[in-house]
Amino acid sequence: MRTSGELVALIPTLNAAENLARTLDALAGQVAGIVVADGGSTDGTAAVARAAARVVTAPRGRGTQLSAGAAAIEAPWILVLHADTRPGRGWREAAEAFMADPSNADRAGYFRFALDDAAPQARRLERAVAWRCRVLGLPYGDQGLLIRRDFLERLGGFRAIPIMEDVDLVRRIGRRRLVALDAAFVTSAVRWRRDGWWRRSARNLACLALWFVGVPPDRIARLYARRRG
Repeated sequence: MRTSGELVALIPTLNAAENLARTLDALAGQVAGIVVADGGSTDGTAAVARAAARVVTAPRGRGTQLSAGAAAIEAPWILVLHADTRPGRGWREAAEAFMADPSNADRAGYFRFALDDAAPQARRLERAVAWRCRVLGLPYGDQGLLIRRDFLERLGGFRAIPIMEDVDLVRRIGRRRLVALDAAFVTSAVRWRRDGWWRRSARNLACLALWFVGVPPDRIARLYARRRG
């Protein structure tokens, strides 16, 4: 059975129970359905998800999980977002305007990156992400991506890679077919506070650089995990 409706949200998860409930609450009544693509969580994520969403299980790796989740959706539009990212005020109006425009059938919309932290470091990071999107055309998965299902399929869908699946997809979409939407998606700043603002941002930038010089995603994922540890 596939999940239908005008717009269905797709969320990849792995041990995300702490944040997922807030994201599901924020989506309640705003979408026709929610699909959670879980990669084998052991913290009760699936139980949290089942209270408000359909759960699809897949081998661990965001690309693999998202591919399995997308296959369970027959809605014309898909909203992809992370478990620790909540849609902010006015997002649905911005999404509806984007979906109503026929010229966006072969485009994808993304939302403004925001963090739930009042620290000056958060504002600096938000400005850096805005620059990256505006100049390089590289929105990440924690900003939300709004895309027609048939367009996603024509692009080849999500590739079965463990990391950088969002960069891989937006590169195939192409900078000219990405549209900035006037609403924020708010991401938890816990990871930056835990790892250090500069350290985590530097690690993310290093992963992006390795991707662009052709390092295989599996190797980037191993390096990312090693540095995190």
